[in-house]
Amino acid sequence: MKFLDQAKVHIRSGEGGAGAVSFRREKFIEFGGPDGGDGGRGGDVWAEAVDGLNTLIDYRYQQHFKAQTGVHGMGRNRTGAKGADVVLKVPAGTQIFEDDNETLICDLTEPGQRFLLAKGGNGGFGNQHFKTSTNQAPRRANPGLPGVEKSIWLRLKLIADAGLVGLPNAGKSTFLATVTAAKPKIADYPFTTLHPGLGVARVDAREFVIADIPGLIEGAHEGVGIGDRFLGHVERTRVLLHLVSAQEEHPGKVYKTVRGELEAYGHGLADKPEIVALSQVDTIDADERKKKLAALKRACGTTPHLLSAATGEGVEAVLRALMGVVEEARAEAAPGANDVDNRWKA
Repeated sequence: MKFLDQAKVHIRSGEGGAGAVSFRREKFIEFGGPDGGDGGRGGDVWAEAVDGLNTLIDYRYQQHFKAQTGVHGMGRNRTGAKGADVVLKVPAGTQIFEDDNETLICDLTEPGQRFLLAKGGNGGFGNQHFKTSTNQAPRRANPGLPGVEKSIWLRLKLIADAGLVGLPNAGKSTFLATVTAAKPKIADYPFTTLHPGLGVARVDAREFVIADIPGLIEGAHEGVGIGDRFLGHVERTRVLLHLVSAQEEHPGKVYKTVRGELEAYGHGLADKPEIVALSQVDTIDADERKKKLAALKRACGTTPHLLSAATGEGVEAVLRALMGVVEEARAEAAPGANDVDNRWKA
C-alpha cells in the first residue's frame, strides 16, 4: 500500500427535500384541507478518525463525495426521510483545511472523533404550514434549501512519541528496523527513505512509537532534495532523536545543518526535547570516535550517545533516554497530573 499524507477532496451536503402540495380527498370526510408534508433534510458530510488507517491513499482514487438529497414531502402529512450522510474516514492525526490549505477546520487526533464538515439543507414546508383563516386551501410549498459545496484538504500528521531526524544515510532506518518490527528500505545511497514510517519500540516492558522521516539536507526548507514537508510527521512527537553519522567528516557542521532546517521549518520543532547520538560508530576506530564525539559535543552542547544499530552498541541506552522523556511528557499530559500540587497551593 502506498503512503499518501495529503489529498484534496470535494464535498457536497445533500439538498433538502421539497414540501408537498396536497389536499385530503377521503370519501365521507365533510371538510378536507391541505395535508402536504414537509421535505426531509439533506444528508450531512462528516469526517471521522478511525483505527487501522495510516495513510490517505483511499482519497487518491475518489475525490468527490456527495450526501443524499432529502426525500420530498408527501400527502397525508407525511414528512420526507432525511438524506443519507457521507462519512470521510481518515487516520487519527489528520488535519482538515479549507480550500486555501491554510485555514484549519479541525484536527482529529483520536480514533472516534467526528466533525461536521457540511450540514445538509433543511427540507421545505408543505402547504399545510400556509393554511390561514383567509386562505384555507393554499397551493404553495417551499423548496428545500441547497446543501453546502466546497473543496477541502486532508493532511495527515503521524502520531508518534519520538521522531528520528538527520541527514540521509545517518542510520535512521537501520535504527528503526533494529528496535521495532518495522521493515523500512535500507541501502547505501541517499534518500533511501522516501516516505515516513512508524514502529513500536519496547524497553524495560514499556512501549512507545517511533516515526522515521526522509533525511534532511541543507536547503530542504527551500525545496532542495525531498524538501521539509515530511517534518509535519514529527510535529506531534514528544522528543526528537537526532542521529549524526560517524562517517561524516565534520559531525558538528552536519548537526548545525539539520538544526538550521528544523528552525527554518518552525512549528515548535526546534524547541522540542532532543537526544543526540553519533551513529554508525562501528565503522570508525577508537581515536576517530573520540575526535568526532568531541566535535559533536561542542556543536550540540551536550554529551552525545554512541550508537551502532548494526552491532547493538548503545541502543538500550538511547531507548531508555527516549523513554524517560516520553514518560515525563505523558505524566504532564495526564488528566489531574497536577491536582495534588494545586491542592497544596490553594
